[in-house]
Amino acid sequence: MLKIGSHVSMSGKEMFLASAKEAVSYDANTFMIYTGAPQNTRRKEISDLNIEAAKKFMKLQDLTDFVVHSPYIINLANSVKPDIFELAVRFLILEMERSVALGSNLLILHPGSHVGEGIDKGIKQVIKGLNEVFSNNSECLIALETMSGKGSELGCTFEELARIYDGVTHPERLRVCFDTCHVHDAGYDIIHDFDGVMEQFDHFIGKDQIAVFHINDSKNTMGAKKDRHENIGFGQIGFDALLSIVHHKDFVEIPKILETPYIPHPENSKKSYPPYKFEIEMLRTKTFRPNMKEEIIAAYQ
Repeated sequence: MLKIGSHVSMSGKEMFLASAKEAVSYDANTFMIYTGAPQNTRRKEISDLNIEAAKKFMKLQDLTDFVVHSPYIINLANSVKPDIFELAVRFLILEMERSVALGSNLLILHPGSHVGEGIDKGIKQVIKGLNEVFSNNSECLIALETMSGKGSELGCTFEELARIYDGVTHPERLRVCFDTCHVHDAGYDIIHDFDGVMEQFDHFIGKDQIAVFHINDSKNTMGAKKDRHENIGFGQIGFDALLSIVHHKDFVEIPKILETPYIPHPENSKKSYPPYKFEIEMLRTKTFRPNMKEEIIAAYQ
């Protein structure tokens, strides 16, 4: 069965219950959350997340799969500022605990930025941080996200991710989050040769290590190294290529998460609307709707 959903929010009084309700409103059967704002470390207590009510609702809706994404500010690759590295380690451990409390055993993590110190030094620092994190007993796995290569970020090649796998003391606790926009922007031809790209991935890491896909189109040409998501079928990757990935026989049971941009109102810059219900329907029915953006604006009026 196709497992497809999107990023949803977790806020307000209902917290995690609101996340599950939002996912259901998009006809999703999986979803992704941040445990708080991705730009900071402010978090509510686990007891305030309304977990039990959410779990009851999810059971009624047969909504069993979800994943958690760590905040962007975690940078295990920083070897320049010890306080930032130490914060990243401490907070990642807490995020793993929160993920397990919510009911997920998978936490997605950007490998980090070497902040000008070079790939080798950055990877060494990531390995050091993950080894510290894995020294704590936790049921949670870390899914390293494939990155686009903008700036000094790590993880834009399969070789870099493989080096992290090879260096950690507990590689069995690592997985990969495969982001279509990022991989495309990094220079891999997933449009014309996805199977060939998968052969490369399998050689360096193993296809069985992909635990979740981020399904995003891209505003950029292949290899641009810019990381700008676009709505499904409206970018440079295109609907047909993304559709074939979503329905690929090797990844039927792997959750696919949409992170595509909201649709802005053409006359009111303060208003924008989620595309996910429409995009999920397109990918399920295998039918591209070229007027999707107009349909979304009309539906929310």
